[in-house]
Amino acid sequence: MKKLLSGNEGVARGAYEAGVVYAAAYPGTPSTEILENIGKYKGDIIAEWAPNEKVAVESAIGASLAGGRALSAMKMVGLNVAADPFFSYAYAGVNGGLIIVDADDPGLHSSQNEQDNRHFAVAAKVAMVEPSDSQEAKDMVKTALEISEKFDTPVLFRMTTRVCHSKSLVEFKEREEREKKPYVKNFAKYSLIPAHAKKLHYVVEDRLKKLASYSEQTPLNYIEWNDKHIGVITSGISFQYAKEVFGDKASYLKLGFTNPLPIEKIKTFAKAVGTLYVIEELDPFLEIQIKAAGIHCIGKDKIPGIEELNPDIVAKTLLGEVRSTISYDTDKVIGRPPTLCAGCPHRGFFYALSKKKNVMMTGDIGCYGLGGSEPLNAQDTCICMGSSISTAHGAKKVFEKYNDSMRVVAVLGDSTFFHTGMNSLLQAVYNNSKIVTVILDNRITGMTGHQDNPGSGYTLQGDKSNVTDLPLLVKALGIKYVRTVNPLHLKEVDDALEWAMSLEGPSVIITRWPCVLKKHTPEDLAEFGHYKGTCRVDTEKCIGCRKCTTTGCPALIYKKEDKKVNIDDVQCDGCTVCAQVCPVQAIERIGE
Repeated sequence: MKKLLSGNEGVARGAYEAGVVYAAAYPGTPSTEILENIGKYKGDIIAEWAPNEKVAVESAIGASLAGGRALSAMKMVGLNVAADPFFSYAYAGVNGGLIIVDADDPGLHSSQNEQDNRHFAVAAKVAMVEPSDSQEAKDMVKTALEISEKFDTPVLFRMTTRVCHSKSLVEFKEREEREKKPYVKNFAKYSLIPAHAKKLHYVVEDRLKKLASYSEQTPLNYIEWNDKHIGVITSGISFQYAKEVFGDKASYLKLGFTNPLPIEKIKTFAKAVGTLYVIEELDPFLEIQIKAAGIHCIGKDKIPGIEELNPDIVAKTLLGEVRSTISYDTDKVIGRPPTLCAGCPHRGFFYALSKKKNVMMTGDIGCYGLGGSEPLNAQDTCICMGSSISTAHGAKKVFEKYNDSMRVVAVLGDSTFFHTGMNSLLQAVYNNSKIVTVILDNRITGMTGHQDNPGSGYTLQGDKSNVTDLPLLVKALGIKYVRTVNPLHLKEVDDALEWAMSLEGPSVIITRWPCVLKKHTPEDLAEFGHYKGTCRVDTEKCIGCRKCTTTGCPALIYKKEDKKVNIDDVQCDGCTVCAQVCPVQAIERIGE
């Protein structure tokens, strides 16, 4: 049987067929759908959302130690968070096979940087494989687990956005049930105290030599001979781009196992071809090692190492061919920057905060990153997951040192707070930081597509779970001043901000209202009710001042010919933030 699958779906199917019994992840584009699809194999695979990537990898390590095949998935910045257990377990080695799926995001479609995580494999001294389509994404999961168990190593499974989200035909096979490996106590192998780790480092270096030999023989690295005037060494999605550009006018060394590299096979290939190109995305990871082996090749001196690669770029940079595209009048194209959805519970909070003067607002990773955009202009920073509170703390300490009266507000979401915000809040409590922390609790992990988290009451596979009570949690961390508000009620938000900013110690405001797109649980309905409705504008009252549009709601439409504001009924959720802002009470809520 064959089905059309994305690369992420292929990985999930591969985990099922290869006998994986445990999988954990924290959602992050472009990797999110891997665990969502693994979760469908309930009964065969235990699939769980973890509070962060470090916890996910450590949980998968535990499953591996117990003797089961395990997988953990994350986007590339997630591996930064998980680097500690990832590097350490590389020294220990595995029991059951373990693969770490890393999804890089060339082009920064939904990320704060553009890093190439192939370097992690070299730094951690582990094996690495790279699929180039959905079929390989499925098949290589099984191969990677076999490599893991044969060579006693975690395996980095490197994906990129285009492999993750592009679809191709995948042939299905049955699941291979595997006996759990016995757990045998081995203190010297699995307890990485310095005395043990020092000895294990020798084992790791010897393992790399064995992996290098395997790299020369594995069918994951193969040559496709065509015209030998041009030779292309490539891996991952770049193989597809090279094939589209050169076709049978070039020969290819396609690398699926990319750490360690098959240097001897590369030398043999290089000697047999004329011009040798190295086509890869993003960094010159292959090229640097190939040139270090004394092999002349052409790569990043022509192909850019910034932005996502595509066939057009390959054709233009290597062959000087400019491919024709559809022509259009660029002057008529309207810029459409991302914006908070109509009815988003974050909008009311950001609107209220934007009216405060002398405030630095440190933001975080999530939908609320849009709080710094026009017309709200409320947010100043966005560094990485969980950084808002730590950044706010450091900034406030310096403002105080120089007698600067600047007030500092840290803003992050519920899932982000569970991810890495809790440690940051401890920093603020411990050092008596006079900052205001606002946790935007929209009852779900919003930006990545509504994945459950410790505060939602449900697990990835739909089971009811314990609910983490945010007010109790922050009090347990040492916060004395806590308020929970409805972010759609502007006066309530404003009063809470004034209260918090007047305090002499750290405080927390929790805004509690569901994401406007969330599918409501019975618990949501019991707490919030059937609250959705619609607002409308009384055009007789509207004076065309456009103050309502300063909330940034996309459902509000100003018509120049009438000098009036209208509301798009399709988008409007009836949140009434615009009605509270209107100076002449020209907006009213209708419906439920």
